[in-house]
Amino acid sequence: MQYTILGILLMIIMLLYFKVANHFNIIDKPNLRSSHTEVTLRGGGIIFWFSALLYFLQHTQNNYFFFTGISLVSLVSFWDDIQSLSNKIRITIHFLAITLIFHDLDLFHLMPIWGVGVSYVLAIGLINAYNFMDGINGITGLYTLVVMGSLLYVNTNIQLFTDGMFIKYAMVASLIFLFFNYRKKAKCFAGDVGSIAIAFWIIYLLLKLILVTSSLIWLLFLAVYGVDAVCTILHRLYLKQNIFEAHRLHLYQVLSNEYKIQHRLVSLLYALVQTGISFLVIFLYQKVQDEIISLIIILPLMFLYSLKFYLLNKNNLRLNHGA
Repeated sequence: MQYTILGILLMIIMLLYFKVANHFNIIDKPNLRSSHTEVTLRGGGIIFWFSALLYFLQHTQNNYFFFTGISLVSLVSFWDDIQSLSNKIRITIHFLAITLIFHDLDLFHLMPIWGVGVSYVLAIGLINAYNFMDGINGITGLYTLVVMGSLLYVNTNIQLFTDGMFIKYAMVASLIFLFFNYRKKAKCFAGDVGSIAIAFWIIYLLLKLILVTSSLIWLLFLAVYGVDAVCTILHRLYLKQNIFEAHRLHLYQVLSNEYKIQHRLVSLLYALVQTGISFLVIFLYQKVQDEIISLIIILPLMFLYSLKFYLLNKNNLRLNHGA
């Protein structure tokens, strides 16, 4: 019953936001590097911040640092959705927000200085990778459901590390967002405010789980996004491109744009692959060494990603032949 009420509240908030976005013309205009072709409302992912707010109002005694952090990244991201900000401003706010959750989790005392430094780089990198991967209908909502569902299963059946309701609030927000986004013609896009806010939420949960279990294996709950994002950055560096500029070189973009596979199908494929990987991680946890599990998962993913180059070459040959 509680989650039904939450869903209704978030649905009302989303519909009200549509009116605000329409009034202030908060839209996403497609360009040559976009994966969509029609003007669409931007910032629908603000629903994740509202869900965090509703949870915070019920748990103010121990949720200050997380809520302040997600509010900071949501504010700067929403501002960036409306009017572009410099990378320095965004990264600075991300750094500040991450510092808040590091303090909340007592990370500065639990880890050596070099470990804290690596954690900053990893956290900021994951936030931006999650944002980079938000480019087609349904991908952020479906992938978030898989990640949060995996964390909920671990929390319930393997290792209690947080309040289960905290995870479920994010899942309900994802379902409401998907209702408007997982369509052939999306009603709205998440925008930076959505992808970055939910990435911040996921990182906070992963950090809590990693600290409780003393295992990094749970980072593989983001393996599909991670391999695609990192390999694409390396590919763009090889091509001497500015990695902060928009592009169409992610595998999901090649499948959607160059091969015209329906966005919702590509998004579902990413979610299903991550579901399989998360199942494998959970099944093998404490049965096989973490390093072996990582190799079992990362190497096949890199092979799948490498198929992108075959697809690009095949597409170029087809275009040249057609010309």
